[in-house]
Amino acid sequence: MPARRQPRLTTGATSHIWPSGGRHLWPSGGTSAVQSHARGHLVYAANGVLAVHTERGTSIVPANRVAWTPAGFAHHHRAHGDTDMRIVFLAPSLARLVPGRPAVFLTSALAREVLLVLTGPRNHDPAAPDHSRSARSRLLRVLVDELREAPEQPLHLPEPRDDRLRAIARMLHAAPAENATLAELGKTIGAGTRTLSRLFRNELGMTFYEWRTQLRIHHALVLLADGHDTTQTAHACGWSNPSSFIAAFTDIIGTTPGRYRTSRRTTAHAPQLPPVVESSG
Repeated sequence: MPARRQPRLTTGATSHIWPSGGRHLWPSGGTSAVQSHARGHLVYAANGVLAVHTERGTSIVPANRVAWTPAGFAHHHRAHGDTDMRIVFLAPSLARLVPGRPAVFLTSALAREVLLVLTGPRNHDPAAPDHSRSARSRLLRVLVDELREAPEQPLHLPEPRDDRLRAIARMLHAAPAENATLAELGKTIGAGTRTLSRLFRNELGMTFYEWRTQLRIHHALVLLADGHDTTQTAHACGWSNPSSFIAAFTDIIGTTPGRYRTSRRTTAHAPQLPPVVESSG
């Protein structure tokens, strides 16, 4: 159900919104209010890491991913590390070409450049040359075509609905390094292993161990964005040795934690933007 736009929770954020998109510079830990839009939108972190929360779960968006939230989905964002968030709204004619549910896609080099152009200074700086409507339409079509060719990435952590799974999720969100087996966790909440295994498969589409690995990788991205090194992050997320963590991280993210941290450090910080300008989006 669409949520009414509420005042932004984060102070100190520098933001600008225009009819076709927007840009927010947030300090680490910045969080938006719950909101929804009449049009679906893409978000991309040119710097930092974003968490996109919807009723379906949480998507983590590092610098090589772009997240899609369809029209009408209540959501909020959280920044991990100083974050330069870019937003592109899609008209219904383009939105129908991408999934009707929240999704995360790998960002190609071309898609990244298009996103940066569509959210660059010429969109909000009166002194910059304007995009013609036709040029912007062509760029949006290129972007959507790139996303249609890109594989969806397993960076969406589905939110359980069953009370027993929700209890396990709360425990593991609070302590991602917890290495208890599903049977041990089941005893804590009074549920059997077979029942819990079936619920994970049927409700979340993955095994308990796949879901926990996904949760740990989400947590690892946050820690890396906050400046923790690979060894610290591995232990904080439940891996007994860094090599196992590196293998799991690389399998899901597509690059090693070390390369990921280096790419974040070398991303240029964006210039400051004009004061906050809100629109009905």
